[in-house]
Amino acid sequence: MSASTDQNENQIPEDNQPENESIDVAAESLVEPGLDQQLEEAQAKVAQYYDQLLRAKAEMENIRRRADEEVSKARKFGTESFAESLLPVRDSLEAALAQEEQTLEAFREGIETTLRQLDNAFTRNQLKEVAPQAGDKFDPHLHQAISTVPSDQAEGTVAMALQKGYVLADRVLRPALVMVSAGQPA
Repeated sequence: MSASTDQNENQIPEDNQPENESIDVAAESLVEPGLDQQLEEAQAKVAQYYDQLLRAKAEMENIRRRADEEVSKARKFGTESFAESLLPVRDSLEAALAQEEQTLEAFREGIETTLRQLDNAFTRNQLKEVAPQAGDKFDPHLHQAISTVPSDQAEGTVAMALQKGYVLADRVLRPALVMVSAGQPA
């Protein structure tokens, strides 16, 4: 009896089956007729946006790669202009050394000419000299104080310049070495 009872429990009454089919039909009738089209349009937009995202990502990667290449080239060839402007200076120095016999006056004139060439090369490449004079205000951005000394100059000013400094396009390459005035001796 228990076997027949189990069989009866697993069977769905036939009168319930049409009821389930009618629920499915009712659910389908509740769905708006344009939802399938809206779903397809939304999926097409998602695909379009995804494609745009992938293209933008690839473009950003290309921009990053090009920027890295430009930085690498700038590092590699950044001094090219400066080096080219120094070549005539080297040529002049070699020519001066090649002269066997020359007077002190001619030698001095050659050195002055070579120094002008070097100054022109510095100017073309935005390399400026920092040469403070006694009495100039001490600037810690451009000057390096070696010591303070009693002096006739006002306190906190340059008492003496020991070595010129240089600035390349507003960046200090070498600060000027100075002695700073501590004011009048007591």
